[in-house]
Amino acid sequence: MTQTLKLASRVFHRVRCPPELGASLGSRGSDSAPRGLADIPGPSTPGFLAELFCKGGLSRLHELQVQGAARFGPVWLASFGTVRTVYVATPTLVEQLLRQEGPRPERCSFSPWAEHRRRRQRACGLLTAEGEEWQRLRSLLAPLLLRPQAAARYAGTLHDVVGDLVRRLRRQRGLGAGPPALVRDVAGEFYKFGLEGIAAVLLGSRLGCLEAEVPPDTETFIRAVRSVFVSTLLTMAMPSWLHRLVPGPWGRLCRDWDQMFAFAQQHVERREAEVAMRSQGKSEEDTGFGAHLTYFLFREELPAPSILGNVTELLLAGVDTVSNTLSWALYELSRHPEVQTALRSEITAALGPGSSAHPSATALSQVPLLKAVIREVLRLYPVVPGNSRVPDKDICVGDYIIPKNDIMGQ
Repeated sequence: MTQTLKLASRVFHRVRCPPELGASLGSRGSDSAPRGLADIPGPSTPGFLAELFCKGGLSRLHELQVQGAARFGPVWLASFGTVRTVYVATPTLVEQLLRQEGPRPERCSFSPWAEHRRRRQRACGLLTAEGEEWQRLRSLLAPLLLRPQAAARYAGTLHDVVGDLVRRLRRQRGLGAGPPALVRDVAGEFYKFGLEGIAAVLLGSRLGCLEAEVPPDTETFIRAVRSVFVSTLLTMAMPSWLHRLVPGPWGRLCRDWDQMFAFAQQHVERREAEVAMRSQGKSEEDTGFGAHLTYFLFREELPAPSILGNVTELLLAGVDTVSNTLSWALYELSRHPEVQTALRSEITAALGPGSSAHPSATALSQVPLLKAVIREVLRLYPVVPGNSRVPDKDICVGDYIIPKNDIMGQ
């Protein structure tokens, strides 16, 4: 059996590191020899993580990490199926870890996803690519998505999507049991909003997620997004040879990804045909065409399989992240009405009184409180429970030496 050694970096949800843990980081004398993997504390039961997952699923992962830090200290080790993970539980150690990584960190967080790409002969996107390919995709996509000027490029489209969301939430009020103003499943509505918004940015398409009747293929995609994280963890908990004997989790993961790829492919092919037709006719300035990511990727002459891989993975990434962040942001703002009032005033001032126009790049730079709210929500309620690394050289974390480790035999 093989094991992949991963380093998971986390700043824990709503938990301050106990003072004695922080103090212990420098407690060993400078003459003390560094310790190795065998010295790292952790649960004695190999299935500790799998057991907790089965009890509570994804909702227990943050709790698991808090419990591990409380029981074992700032560095602890546990196994999840065939994967052995060293957990790092303080900002100081996270910084120490990240400062030792190279320009192309190996993450190995979603190896079942990469295996699906290999078996289906699909190109990896930004979530599953590693090494030079990851760096190339990151360098290509970052200017198109992360800069304020890039965000402003999509502002008009997203402004329309937000308007549709508000109208849908009003229609959902009072449906079913409960108070007349209650929206019963606001997180589910934000799932639909996330997909509608990210599809508009990636594809220039409106999918109808916020209409009274959601198209069946869109519902299928949303169900696959919700399912794939569970099927991923179930698959990771099993050695690969067991997939033949217990095919359910692996089959479910492949079905989830196949559905997402099929959904994305029909839209990418539609955009590709439009790009080809318009390139033979009027210029982009004449048509107003091209304000979506897929167009820019075709313009960069990225291979079609790579475009499909990136669009599919970014569609996934844009749904759960948006729903989680918006749900918790509204929850915290409801608990802090003074912040809600101040935030509304800031946004109104940035847009101008009575303005119905979508925000410009300048306006985005004038809302520091909005940025602070989003960052604090992400700190308190992170979308994913951790980030992982596979060290490409021997590294020091606290008192321990973590060896270079691609695949360990056991």
